[in-house]
Amino acid sequence: MTVTEKDRDILARTLWGEARGEGLAGQIAVAWAIRNRVDDGKLKSWWGEGYSGVCQAPYQFSCWNKNDPNYAYLSGAMAIPFRELAQCRGVADQVTDGRVPDPTGGATHYYAIAMPKAPAWAAKARQTLKLGGHVFFKGVP
Repeated sequence: MTVTEKDRDILARTLWGEARGEGLAGQIAVAWAIRNRVDDGKLKSWWGEGYSGVCQAPYQFSCWNKNDPNYAYLSGAMAIPFRELAQCRGVADQVTDGRVPDPTGGATHYYAIAMPKAPAWAAKARQTLKLGGHVFFKGVP
């Protein structure tokens, strides 16, 4: 699959919105969960096509919801701090180019532990990794 500059930019911005406080390992895990969705040909109609399509699909990553406080930064209305975005761009490049292995074991979903309660889908899925503030899953119905 060809990865465009737009794909890389949207993935980096999504990583900033979803995992900027997680450090490098957590950002890599979130990027892999996104890549696993991109690579899952069966569900493209639901998740979108390519990195930008998957990241910006409605109701998939809350940082892209217009009422989310991160949205102003992701949309470009406010500037993301240069160093933070540069790290996310580096992670996006490493994951899309396959230079780092998937630490999630094929996860396509995750949620933040800080959420008041786990999403309903987590009860029927297989947990693959707990890292930092996120729990990762695959086999989500």
